[in-house]
Amino acid sequence: MNFTTDELAFLDARYAPASVAFALDTHWVLYCGVLVLLMQAGFAMLCAGSIRAKNAQNILLKNLLDLCVGALSFWATGYAFAYGGPGDGSRGSRFVGSRHFFLSDGFEGAESHGFRSWFFQFAFAATSATIVSGAVAERCAMAAYAGYSAFLAGFVWPVVAHWVWSESGWLSPNRPSPLFGVGAVDFAGSGVVHMVGGGAAGIAVRVLGPRLGRFEDAASERGVDAALIATLRRNTPIRGHSMPLVVLGTFLLWIGWYGFNPGSTLALTVEAEQPETAARVAVTTTLGAVAGGLASLLATYRLNGTYDVAEMCNGLLAGLASTTGSCAVVEPWAAVVVGAGGAWSYAWGAAFLERRKVDDAVNAAPVHFFGGAWGMLAPALFAAPSRMRAVYGSDARGLLYGGDGSLLGAQAVAFCAIALWV
Repeated sequence: MNFTTDELAFLDARYAPASVAFALDTHWVLYCGVLVLLMQAGFAMLCAGSIRAKNAQNILLKNLLDLCVGALSFWATGYAFAYGGPGDGSRGSRFVGSRHFFLSDGFEGAESHGFRSWFFQFAFAATSATIVSGAVAERCAMAAYAGYSAFLAGFVWPVVAHWVWSESGWLSPNRPSPLFGVGAVDFAGSGVVHMVGGGAAGIAVRVLGPRLGRFEDAASERGVDAALIATLRRNTPIRGHSMPLVVLGTFLLWIGWYGFNPGSTLALTVEAEQPETAARVAVTTTLGAVAGGLASLLATYRLNGTYDVAEMCNGLLAGLASTTGSCAVVEPWAAVVVGAGGAWSYAWGAAFLERRKVDDAVNAAPVHFFGGAWGMLAPALFAAPSRMRAVYGSDARGLLYGGDGSLLGAQAVAFCAIALWV
């Protein structure tokens, strides 16, 4: 087949290596973003199965509101607050971005990766907001929840994302002069996503109070008839109506995590290490999940003499939440330790909240906040020097590899800042 000069020039431009690389990177980010959005289905099934059947439609509507309200909020202000800065580390942009509200101000022309970045980051913002939905199940007004979701996606989460993930953020390891010379390591969001969502969930259930019948003292404080109080035990678990939905939701969330963690490379062709990093992250994510699930299952059996499916699901999710921040910088053996530690953090957090009569319908706060908190501190112990160089170009390392404590300091500051901000 013979081509004209103009046709050959067109083919050269269309299929030049740079164009192919851009197309591959765009496909990778969009594909992983869709996997992250699939987590919404997982949250919907998990939450619906964890509560009483009469309230299932209510929680499903909340899950739909998260995406619809969250998308508009993230479009209006969220992306601008998270990534709307000059990207040069200037002092004025350390706390929050200030450009591209409503995707305006030259968004398309100035940001070569803007649309794919917006879609991927929106999926993360929606995930953080959805964590709240299950915690407040069966007692939160729909309008109040919609406002909560909009505020999280449009302001609370974006500010934290700017701190850690924007090149200008004051906690970012990509700043010209990062905090303590290293910055905070949170590759896919143990702190940025899970501590934010889990912390917001814990605050919400504390403000709302427990469901009627969950704790005897709480019923008394709400003026419930004494005869009814007499029929209630001091601590009465409210069981969900469908364990198959809980397990299905857990599997969907687990699958979505493979967009969450490997997708956080944000490209596959810009740097030579990115494909290998994505593949390694998939492995550490898997090992963290199974370690968390098995640790929770065995601990429950040791304490109660029974194998508890719901507790294994929560332990598995806590293992994933805790591995999310360090998945790119730890070796496989360390991922197992981090995942098991996430399950133990979840168990401690659940017991801590229950003693204080905080009624979290699906244990979202223990899974995400306590699991994410451990995940924020894990790099300070387990970050391998070779992995830190490959991912961040940094010579920092965890304490187990002879680190000097600078990474521990940065992780501790990030942990405190995120907790206080939420």
